[in-house]
Amino acid sequence: MPQALPAFPAGHADHPHAPASLRERGFTLRPANDADLAFLRTLYRETRSGELAAMPWPAEAKLAFLDGQFELQHRHYVTFYGRSDFLVVERDRQPVGRVYLLRQPPDFRIVDIALRESARGEGVGSALIAHIQQQARAAGCGVALHVDRRNTAARRLYRRLGFAAAQGDDTHLPMNWTAAPLS
Repeated sequence: MPQALPAFPAGHADHPHAPASLRERGFTLRPANDADLAFLRTLYRETRSGELAAMPWPAEAKLAFLDGQFELQHRHYVTFYGRSDFLVVERDRQPVGRVYLLRQPPDFRIVDIALRESARGEGVGSALIAHIQQQARAAGCGVALHVDRRNTAARRLYRRLGFAAAQGDDTHLPMNWTAAPLS
């Protein structure tokens, strides 16, 4: 019998809210709760399914693999990044993504950011990351993240937003953003 997934830690009262440019378009951020796990599992499947497209596995095996990976990732994030803001991105009260953000000096860490296909290409990710950068700058912090080396679109986005790559492992590339001094 599979173990139940660990619960999300209690959300922070001062969690980040969507920037005004996104709120005007119906987007909000709210703390994730255990009722969101089904959506988050589906989101994970969507973001990773392309990697398995060429695999000659039956569809059920692919789903089982992705579900297992989601569960491992969820346990890891809740265990090692438990002080993070685990946020669901909503558009018109429908979940379309997630942002997991650890706001802890010296750098805010974007633990994870993912959007459904239907919410991509509209500047949502750019606006969320720019908003995180503004909050980090106000706190005197930079922003750090890791990106899958195969995710060229995300790497291009991060570079456009001022992130610089550091040395990483074979699969993930650390990237950092340092706030320019305020003049």
